[in-house]
Amino acid sequence: MMRRYLILAVIVLLSLGTVAQQGHKTLREWGFPTGIFAPGPYNAITDVPGVAVGHVTLIEGENVRTGVTAIVPHQGNIFRQKVPAAICVGNGFGKLAGVTQVRELGNIETPVVLTNTLSVPAGIEGVVRYTLMQPGNEDVRSVNAVVGETNDGHLNDIRGMHITPQMVVDAINQAHSGPVEQGNVGAGTGTICFGFKGGIGTSSRVLPRSLGGYTVGVLAQTNYGGILEIDGVQVGQKLKKHDFIEHIGHAQDVDGSCMMVVITDAPLDSRNLERLAKRAMMGLAKTGGIASNGSGDYVIAMSVAPGNLIDADARTITSTVLANGEMSSLFAATIEATAEALWNSLFMADPMTGRNGNHVDALPVEQVLEMLRNR
Repeated sequence: MMRRYLILAVIVLLSLGTVAQQGHKTLREWGFPTGIFAPGPYNAITDVPGVAVGHVTLIEGENVRTGVTAIVPHQGNIFRQKVPAAICVGNGFGKLAGVTQVRELGNIETPVVLTNTLSVPAGIEGVVRYTLMQPGNEDVRSVNAVVGETNDGHLNDIRGMHITPQMVVDAINQAHSGPVEQGNVGAGTGTICFGFKGGIGTSSRVLPRSLGGYTVGVLAQTNYGGILEIDGVQVGQKLKKHDFIEHIGHAQDVDGSCMMVVITDAPLDSRNLERLAKRAMMGLAKTGGIASNGSGDYVIAMSVAPGNLIDADARTITSTVLANGEMSSLFAATIEATAEALWNSLFMADPMTGRNGNHVDALPVEQVLEMLRNR
């Protein structure tokens, strides 16, 4: 059974990882750059040096629409070279594994994995198995796996728990730098955002040299609701499609979740990474997200500045970190990159039919572009 799932996962990854991109453009590629700072060459979280992203996309029959996305912060042994990190909980209706140790120690020691709600245990096992297999970790007996989720149960047979630990290992091992597949891939395969097909989105910002020249990258798994805004345009209101309109011919649920991963090469400690993570929630607000009562909205922020990686065997640690007064430009860059990543998840998604014939349309891109042109 596991072998069949693995073969399918690889086939689907190879076929849909590129198909999902055909005929799609990001908001910026449509001619609507947002914010004041420029993106990196890929406009992706992988613009931060050393960062890699891998997806396993699982589509089976009529009811299975799910997957795994792995974010690898650097290419060394992460357990031995831990990453300064922090977590912001925008609204805590979710299942983010590993959060307490990150808050206690201020670092992350594994790749970060995103999947569906009921597959968090498989995610943990996969991350642990991957970590134990790494050379140099032969004596490791405790691993704090960081695994986030959103609930894709409308389109996916979530109760079937189809994600396996090996799929998680595969997603990590397949992680690569360069362009990142977006839309209906990996952990975003079965997600819904503002009543439209959501998915995986990513973006980046590079600060001018006069502000340090640092890069901030964001990757998001979107499955949340609210009143959609795109670059200041009230799209949800104009389409008469948002969570508080009655009798619009189709039900919508304001609740959902959003996972946001922020990585920078700026030398930040866990305290200022928490401040950075809070700004990602401001990026979510720019899209019309409201962090509703039943929504799990989390931000994981990491710094991969090489001189500040934490040697697991060191008795003392010396690091150079930015002063508080240097943070404002990074805050602005994080807000911009987060909002654009969230919008990209919508622009890059395809419509999908899944569990029990449930169907979710993609964002009506042409209508939205017309709104943006005529604002």
